[in-house]
Amino acid sequence: MNKAQLIDEVAGRTGMSKKAVGDVLDGILEVVTDTLASGEYGGDVALIGFGTFQVNDRPARIGRNPQTGAEVKIEASRAVKFSAGSKLKAAVNQGR
Repeated sequence: MNKAQLIDEVAGRTGMSKKAVGDVLDGILEVVTDTLASGEYGGDVALIGFGTFQVNDRPARIGRNPQTGAEVKIEASRAVKFSAGSKLKAAVNQGR
């Protein structure tokens, strides 16, 4: 499902216009992105039952080029991790 399909589906379920749903979705994504990037509110975004977005720091390390075997320096970075919540896990695993 892409963003347009998500907007269509939510608009159909809520009776809201696609424009309104798109604006709300854009606002939510902007707040999540800004919170993760700035570290505000502890840097996590927790949606109880759905899941939690967290930022993890990756230290610099030495890797290998798989074609040549040469060592490559990999710089430190930050990565976003999503952990599914209990209700999402239950819904995905229902009927298994």
